[in-house]
Amino acid sequence: AYPSTPAQYFHILRRQARRTHRRPLVLMQPKSLLRLAQAASTLADLSGGTFRPVLDDPQAETKRAEVKRLVFCTGKVYYDLLAKGIPSTVAVVRVEELYPWPHEAIAGIVDRYPNIDEVAWVQEEPKNQGAWSFVAPRLRVSTGNALVIRYYGRPERASPAEGYPAEHAEEQGRIVTEVLESPVASVG
Repeated sequence: AYPSTPAQYFHILRRQARRTHRRPLVLMQPKSLLRLAQAASTLADLSGGTFRPVLDDPQAETKRAEVKRLVFCTGKVYYDLLAKGIPSTVAVVRVEELYPWPHEAIAGIVDRYPNIDEVAWVQEEPKNQGAWSFVAPRLRVSTGNALVIRYYGRPERASPAEGYPAEHAEEQGRIVTEVLESPVASVG
């Protein structure tokens, strides 16, 4: 799992503690996300509710008909996209739990967007080191065969980082810009 808010983090830990049949719980979360002001949760979020494996775009209700590109991501990269400004033609959905894959929740979200031409997965990690290799076949099943699925992120690498903070920031900027560019109409 990759919780993107303190409330989600709290609720998944609480869920794990309350389970009678426990499996290992692996949480992927950078420390920077725990300190990020945009990721803060309210007291009401912490005291009520439950863990949600998928979080739809918070602006979805006002822009569903305009959305052409439905972007799925985990954790921190969501806040990078949010900081750049998400256009009305793009909706960003956070997948908070990768395993078990939330097939029904993702399929339900895809069905709520009537005019999408493209589904995308975006990640900060290199293509061979993040969730993409696990997500790709599952996302295809959850979205069906009619939609184009694209990967946005770093190319495959032997190292998880560029080595220099400036290069990392430049590459992250490129990824965010490509994801948020106006989607092109689907071909065929």
